[in-house]
Amino acid sequence: MTRPPFEQPTDADVAVVSRQLGRPARGVIGIAARCVCGNPTVVATSPRLPDGTPFPTLYYLSHPGATAAMSTLEATGVMPELAATLEDEQVAAAYRAAHESYLADRESIEVVPEIAGFSAGGMPDRVKCLHALAAHALAAGPGVNPIGDAALARASWSPERCTCAEPGAARGA
Repeated sequence: MTRPPFEQPTDADVAVVSRQLGRPARGVIGIAARCVCGNPTVVATSPRLPDGTPFPTLYYLSHPGATAAMSTLEATGVMPELAATLEDEQVAAAYRAAHESYLADRESIEVVPEIAGFSAGGMPDRVKCLHALAAHALAAGPGVNPIGDAALARASWSPERCTCAEPGAARGA
């Protein structure tokens, strides 16, 4: 298996992610998506944290604007709407393929038996966490995760418009 294409994190990236999260970032092995200013938006996290804890969420949304937008969608009842789209056979098939893609990405890094078969966000049968689904959509690109794509399309935040408090901080600008 080949490793998913994400950038090696720099010390500056990890520092920005820690500020974004308001706590020390754990297990960051890559930057899977960036804001237009260069700051991390999605980090790739090791399937097993440094302390040995299994961690199923490979793609973790770190950007405060993006996380706030997904929280707003969840709070305003968008999740049941998006879940209802899984009744469409094509959407359900694409969502199952997104789940399989997520698992393949994570297992190309490390196979962790405790989390085998579990991806993120409720995939492949339900919609549980828009943060995880949006992170996967941003990391994988449009057309891979239909629910993540739909959540991003409905969000007040866009990866094409910088809302960072520290533009360029990740790249030392």
